[in-house]
Amino acid sequence: MRFDVDEDIRVARTIPSKFYHSEDIFTNLKSMFNKSWQFVGNADLLETCNVSPGIILEGILDEPYILTKNRGRIRCLSNVCTHRGNIVCKEACDTKTLVCGYHGRQFSVDGKLKFMPEFEDVENYPEASDNLPEIELGFWENMMFIINDKKCELSELTRPMTDRIGWLPMDEFRFKSELSRSYEVDANWALYCDNYLEGFHIPHVHKGLNKELDYEEYYTETVENVVIQIGIGKGNETTFNLPDGHQDQGKDIAAYYFFLFPNMMFNFYPWGLSVNIVEPLKPARTRIRYLTYVWKEELQGEGAGGDLDKVELEDDDIVEAVQKGVISQTYDRGRYSPARETGVHHFHLLLQKFYG
Repeated sequence: MRFDVDEDIRVARTIPSKFYHSEDIFTNLKSMFNKSWQFVGNADLLETCNVSPGIILEGILDEPYILTKNRGRIRCLSNVCTHRGNIVCKEACDTKTLVCGYHGRQFSVDGKLKFMPEFEDVENYPEASDNLPEIELGFWENMMFIINDKKCELSELTRPMTDRIGWLPMDEFRFKSELSRSYEVDANWALYCDNYLEGFHIPHVHKGLNKELDYEEYYTETVENVVIQIGIGKGNETTFNLPDGHQDQGKDIAAYYFFLFPNMMFNFYPWGLSVNIVEPLKPARTRIRYLTYVWKEELQGEGAGGDLDKVELEDDDIVEAVQKGVISQTYDRGRYSPARETGVHHFHLLLQKFYG
């Protein structure tokens, strides 16, 4: 399928509507996501235990993994037993030995095979392939990311965040499970990303948020695989106290919104961070995980990040309505506003590069 998105936004047309509802296109997404870094949490996950299992993008990649910590080192291992493919670890725990519940194969928390019953007569055993494979793990500050098929360094993806908000004490940000949640929407994953990548809709869809942000001063920057949106406050709400010499010094920054291709959103507010992970489930079904990391509790409920639940539900409603529209026989491709939709255009160019 050809996208034919022109690099000149003034003449470009959006990606074909088929992308948002085709079963064939959805099936072929796995290759793109397999080459992308995925956020798995911050180091808090291993504060009270040394083993924590998970699945990379359940619904697309379905790759079981285990985060382990041993002598201060954190690793990411496959959670698939090298004997017969059973899932080794089913819940977070504190242990020195990972034991498969199927036939009793044992591994150390660094993935090395320790013991296997009834294997005394097996030749050329053990081999390196009997150990749990290690999955690539990367860190930005204390935030952890993993990838199956690495095509770029994590630092290339996170550099725009380092440049803009690297001064924030990320080790003081604490995950709050009670403030985190997941929603599922009847819309394509890329439609959700399209919506996130422009502030054009804010005055029309988010009346409350529009009272906090200066729409005329809202702006977008694009760099490689990242889109940065910067929300300027109207002067009387909570904004960042930027350090001397910061490139945005003198501006009333209410929010920094970072989109890391293809499906991660890091939204920084004066109170902390909201991470949105977009997980494709079906062509017209998407799960969004909202993970909350609090820095300054006294600022929660204020400013642009003060009522995120309301904003998120408004976004869900609008993308579900758009999904109903893009399947129409009367719609195929639209045009971009050069002033307001540079982020969407950049995202479509990236889809064209990695998929088209």
